[in-house]
Amino acid sequence: MATDSRPGERILALDQGTTSSRAVVFDGDGLPVATAQEEFPQHLRGGGGAEVDLAIVEHDPEDLWRTTLGCAREALARAGGAGVAAIGITNQRETTILWERSTGRPVAPAIVWQSRVSAPICQRLRDAGLEPEIRRRTGLLLDPYFSATKIVHLLETVPGLRAACERGEVLFGTVDSFLIWRLTGGRVHATDPTNASRTLLYDIDRLAWSDELCEMFAIPPQILPEVRPSSGDFGTTDESLLGGRVRIAGCAGDQQAAAFAQGCVEPGAAKNTYGTGAFLLFSTGGQRVQPADGLLATVACGATPGSVTWALEGSVFIAGAIVGWLRDGLGIIAHSAEVEALAASVPDSGGVVLVPALTGLGTPHWDPCARGLIIGLTRGTTRAHIARAALEAVALSVADVLRAIERDAGVTLRGLRVDGGASVNNLLLQTQADVLDRPVERPVVVETTALGAALLAGLSVGVYPALDAVPAATRVERRFLPQIDGATRRRMVSAWDDAVGRSRQWAVPRG
Repeated sequence: MATDSRPGERILALDQGTTSSRAVVFDGDGLPVATAQEEFPQHLRGGGGAEVDLAIVEHDPEDLWRTTLGCAREALARAGGAGVAAIGITNQRETTILWERSTGRPVAPAIVWQSRVSAPICQRLRDAGLEPEIRRRTGLLLDPYFSATKIVHLLETVPGLRAACERGEVLFGTVDSFLIWRLTGGRVHATDPTNASRTLLYDIDRLAWSDELCEMFAIPPQILPEVRPSSGDFGTTDESLLGGRVRIAGCAGDQQAAAFAQGCVEPGAAKNTYGTGAFLLFSTGGQRVQPADGLLATVACGATPGSVTWALEGSVFIAGAIVGWLRDGLGIIAHSAEVEALAASVPDSGGVVLVPALTGLGTPHWDPCARGLIIGLTRGTTRAHIARAALEAVALSVADVLRAIERDAGVTLRGLRVDGGASVNNLLLQTQADVLDRPVERPVVVETTALGAALLAGLSVGVYPALDAVPAATRVERRFLPQIDGATRRRMVSAWDDAVGRSRQWAVPRG
């Protein structure tokens, strides 16, 4: 992948995800020069005792830092060891970390966006009648997905933490803030609007932290990071880390970074990213739309440095992660890449439907008590049928989100641009086109979260003159067209709807 670009025209993107950290060096044309990636442990457990079966997902923040720094060094070495003009950061959103100001040491495990540990707190606040005002200010639902109730959980369960926060001794951040703090040697405590808008503490009309929201959640506002433009100045790295000081010039949550790389800055543009989960963003441009149908309103990146746009978003909590579960949980494949061939070895799922609600359901259902389900098993069912049903489940989950967005926005999308690690799976994308009954387009660069971070940083420092001047951002590699008939599609959707209904409210108290 080597190019003729000069080192000063290169950008290092740090893409810290849910299951792995990745670093990519991009050239002046927005093409990857070198890549490094490393997985890290997932800490999964049930919890909640007799009241509710909570799906608890945690990370060790030190694993996030260690793998990110290691991948950065490795990618730079693979790119020839020369310097880069700037760094862009993109990250798993909503995941919550609190650390000591004086040492940078985390005070507790990171609570991952998938975790349902704060579901009882959400219910308590809902019973207090706070959800309508929270939704009006943030565009989000009162759900354990978002950061604020995770912070509340830590404040209520870690002895002495609240007092330490009130004294200014402890800081909060989503993963981007934690990495920026570590990269700058503790000199910068900052985030950007896209990440801030996923915390339930950020007023997306005022584009500022809300004292009123902090009061509703009883969260000390002094723990919050400064919000800076996504394409802007986040300080420079400590010179001991990467062989010298490098400017951090871009920062965005992974889904907004992917949308930016896909050119979704104008109203009506949409993309879906298949990562651990699946996330569909539909740009509403400069207009903030009040969502319905279980959708979210969120801040997105504008086309020029310092500008923002708005988007409607639908979130599927388990997408590519279902393939990891087939590998690690059921053992029916040895490597994730095997799932496509296994699923393609049968013509259909043989009547099997899989609902991947391993950590509840997101859009449009928002049911933290839903749990995974496999139904339609017979003696003729094989592991290939289950693999096929898993890929169909991802496509059908995304179809639910797209239809909700179309109802809310009053539009019909002509097609869907896709990206993310699982988008290399041709059978998944063909199934997606089939259940949507519209084309699906895969770009040349499928890891668009990293590309988006690089573009934001490159625009800030002048490596990229404008978003539309980077051809890699919009070039299509393959277009998938629908191939099944309407009757088959209707049967698939009907069976899916039935199965989802059966998975709802499973993890609730039983008499």
